[in-house]
Amino acid sequence: MSGRATARPPRYGGTEGLSPEAADYGIPARGWRRRLFVVVFESDTPAGRTFDLVLLALILASVAVVMLDSVDLLSTRLGTFLSGLEWFFTAFFTAEYLARLWCVERPARYARSFFGIVDLLAVLPTWLAFFFPGLHVLIDVRILRLLRVFRILKLTAFIREYQILGRALRASGRKILIFISTVGLVVILLGTVMYVIEGPENGFTSIPVSIYWAITTITTVGFGDITPRTDLGRLVSSFMMLLGWGILAVPTGIVTAEIAAERFAPPAAAETGARRCAGCGSAGHRPAATFCQDCGARLPA
Repeated sequence: MSGRATARPPRYGGTEGLSPEAADYGIPARGWRRRLFVVVFESDTPAGRTFDLVLLALILASVAVVMLDSVDLLSTRLGTFLSGLEWFFTAFFTAEYLARLWCVERPARYARSFFGIVDLLAVLPTWLAFFFPGLHVLIDVRILRLLRVFRILKLTAFIREYQILGRALRASGRKILIFISTVGLVVILLGTVMYVIEGPENGFTSIPVSIYWAITTITTVGFGDITPRTDLGRLVSSFMMLLGWGILAVPTGIVTAEIAAERFAPPAAAETGARRCAGCGSAGHRPAATFCQDCGARLPA
């Protein structure tokens, strides 16, 4: 027996240029399934990009049709036409979903994935509407599939900014929670005071209603459905309005400070935070690394 290891060809063919998500579903090695896989799942080729852009246009159009059908005047005049369009979209999305299942080596994994579930929900309501007409409105779940736009258009700069914002929100979470708790105490206190000052005869029928008024006032929304009638009540209301201006600026300043700290952090530290392994928690991976150097798990993009 030779000590030299025999190289085995990859089971699903090469994966150069293919997204990690698509590779997890199992890439056919050759033939029509491989060609269909590249068109349906990838946007690096002209055919794949065209398919994805057409798919996005049809998603938007189908959602618009459902919205128009909810308008009584348009539904009465164009009901048959809109219904025909909806069945066209349903047939297309059903064929697309089945094509995705057919062209991957592991269809069950795709069916259980986030986009696989969304793709199924995009067509299921129309078919179920045969038996449960009320489910027809759930067709708007197709709008979730527009999340693909970030993969199609390769908006890596925007995705990076979303990651920075997410880390800033997580870093300032405790500060914002304490701030909201303080605001909650203020509106409970001042709402109770207004209940005592104004009373049920002026619309402040209970402490919860008074707290509702305090929230709308301190946030400067001011619906106007409840207004103070006494001079003392107007004085308290004026104080809450002025207080609201300062309150609105506090969470903005907290998050902005964290974003600035993230933005001006040393590149090595920022990269270490972004390239932390979700499996073992180790950090310090190279920017081009795909797998963890300690446990071998796939690193976040």
